[in-house]
Amino acid sequence: MGLTPELQDILVAELSDAGYDGFLEEGDTLKAYRGEEIVDRVYLDELCTGYGCTYAVNLIEEENWNATWESSFSPVVVEKFVAVRADFHDPVKDVEYEIIITPKMSFGTGHHATTWLMMKAMRDLQGRDLGGRDLGGSKEVLDFGTGTGILAILAEKMGADHVLAIDNDTWSIDNATENLERNGCERIELKLGESIPPGRQFDLVLANINKHILLQHCKAIADSVRMGGLLIISGVLSGDREDMIKAFELYLVRPITVEERNNWLMITFSKGGAIQD
Repeated sequence: MGLTPELQDILVAELSDAGYDGFLEEGDTLKAYRGEEIVDRVYLDELCTGYGCTYAVNLIEEENWNATWESSFSPVVVEKFVAVRADFHDPVKDVEYEIIITPKMSFGTGHHATTWLMMKAMRDLQGRDLGGRDLGGSKEVLDFGTGTGILAILAEKMGADHVLAIDNDTWSIDNATENLERNGCERIELKLGESIPPGRQFDLVLANINKHILLQHCKAIADSVRMGGLLIISGVLSGDREDMIKAFELYLVRPITVEERNNWLMITFSKGGAIQD
């Protein structure tokens, strides 16, 4: 029996926590990639037994994987707000913003529900007061776990004066650098690192990363939001809603919107405010 879309999403979340950093959904099959030859078969046995599925392990050349992914990459459109495409696609008409992404292994091409939710949440910020400014006039944006740089690029296109984009993976930084150049970005600072620089605060903080990393850096992420600023998180499953809200509320940020897509969750917090049903 093949994997349902819902089970594929759950497995992506589980495997992300286990160090897998690239995924390709092909019908009822999920391909997961990690840049190491050593595979923990005990973990995979337990995982697949628990979810009633099977797995196979193959060693592949990195360039072959990229070629496979590129051949399946298609444009993503978030309503009429933003389109994400590769350079070999035709321009997408009737959208406010267009982002060109080289489809390599870094997470964040817009296809996954979490990236789509984050971009939609950014659209919903248009016209919202953000520490005395709307997003178009905000001075500082942080993209923690930038991946391809897609959210940082969108923030600059929306008018942010400065964006700090952080990732702990050299492959992601290299890919994001290429994508920033391709999109003509000039106000994004890329940083290779595991954590947010202490003492830095931002009008808008974006964190599309997995539950484990969100909880590990919960205080630092919340502390990096200026009073009156906003935090948008994703990368967690719908069932983690209450855990994430409780964790972040400890540090003076409160949820104002919650949205779900394909069993994935996006929460927008502010330093103040109450949840909206």
